[in-house]
Amino acid sequence: MKVLFIGSVAFSGALLKTLFTIPEAEIVGIITKSRSNFNSDHQDLSTFAVERNVPYKYVKDINAAHIMEWIASLKPEVIFCFGWSSLIKEQLIGLPPKGIIGYHPTLLPKNRGRHPLIWALALGLEKTGSTFFKMDGGADSGPIVHQVEVPISPDDTAKSLYEKMMSTAQKQLKSWVPLMYRDKHNLLDQDHTKANYWRKRGKKDGEIDFRMNSDSIINLVRALTMPYVGAHAIYEGTEFKIWSCKKGNEFSSCFEPGKILSIDAFGVTVKTSDASVILTNHELPNVLKEGDYLG
Repeated sequence: MKVLFIGSVAFSGALLKTLFTIPEAEIVGIITKSRSNFNSDHQDLSTFAVERNVPYKYVKDINAAHIMEWIASLKPEVIFCFGWSSLIKEQLIGLPPKGIIGYHPTLLPKNRGRHPLIWALALGLEKTGSTFFKMDGGADSGPIVHQVEVPISPDDTAKSLYEKMMSTAQKQLKSWVPLMYRDKHNLLDQDHTKANYWRKRGKKDGEIDFRMNSDSIINLVRALTMPYVGAHAIYEGTEFKIWSCKKGNEFSSCFEPGKILSIDAFGVTVKTSDASVILTNHELPNVLKEGDYLG
């Protein structure tokens, strides 16, 4: 089965590497990006192409006429698009006989849209999903090819959940790609009445408001830690990154949220709406003292 692969992040690289081990998948071309201004997990897939003598192109506009002509010249039977930020138009979707297969790390039709790993952690979800689907021109709305549930541990961070999704998706590929080759895979239409869309995350979404409860602050910090940009707290008008924290003890309700209760070898303990959090890995300045406030 001739496969064109599109991707530009570490997740893409992991799945491409797995595809090269599946006999039914013949990679005939790779589309990737040489750099990214917004993907912290960007990966240039051209190294895979060079190692295996596979044609490749760096692409800015995936729907450009000359790109579609190049893709058509390779005669792919299916296109796999895993880790690409822009929507693919219907003209390209209709090009390969078996369609274009995309990926979304949620239990579609729930939680379509942007920043799915970050929102899942920030909202404190206990499970998510790993879903391959056939693109139909909408946003994460096409028929499901293969889906499994993925539990989210209270200890999961952006990094550990990312790695968990990669491992799960690699196992899924080995399961359904041979079935697609034999046209024995099943498609399940999504129930659009059960769908919701997560919006694009903004800078304000990463700001810690200590009027939040402790669990919400912890969830926000673990959602945005490496490889992402990190949550931040405000001290005297300046932003400082917070990379990890844990729940602290309850304190008198007379203390205001954001007040620094102690600074010691364990971290900076800050009052929240319901208890406290201990900031264990942060970039706060050394001039902080007990009684100061974080915004």
